[in-house]
Amino acid sequence: MRLLRRNKKGLSVVVTTLIILVVSVMLATVVTLYAINVTTTRVQEESLMLTKQHVWFNTTGSWAEAAIVITNVGGRDVVLDKISVRGQECKWENVYYWRANETVSDDLNVTPTEITGDTFSITVQGASRTFQKATSDLTVKSGETLVLYIMKPDSISVNDVGQTVGITVFTSNAEYYKEVNIEAAQ
Repeated sequence: MRLLRRNKKGLSVVVTTLIILVVSVMLATVVTLYAINVTTTRVQEESLMLTKQHVWFNTTGSWAEAAIVITNVGGRDVVLDKISVRGQECKWENVYYWRANETVSDDLNVTPTEITGDTFSITVQGASRTFQKATSDLTVKSGETLVLYIMKPDSISVNDVGQTVGITVFTSNAEYYKEVNIEAAQ
């Protein structure tokens, strides 16, 4: 027993403490990196692509109209909570949509008359398409394309023709923003 007490080849308290700290920091780092790896590879992200955006003001009829194509290029379904033009929320009863089964490569056209009723038809992609009036939040499945026409977006007048405004699409996780020049339509 006396020989053990006189043996001076043991580790000091400082060295022992440093070893314990280094091992615990390395263990925490490995656990953190593993958790980040698991969450980033298994979580599918939301991503919308906004294209073909237009805002028109009909100078003969004194009404405005906006149109945009929304494609869900992310890995999960998305709910559109709100759409705003120039910072003003668009009421769902003024939003008309068509779910496209194909990629929309052609540009969108202004409607010849003011949109009213529960449906309207316009030529998109070389064929007549029927648009339905939205009643509440719209869903966009992964890989799906949604074409929207918005009737009477707030605060667009004839004096705004040529100015730039923003179209913002809100989801529960993100905001998607596109700028567009207001065009005159007749």
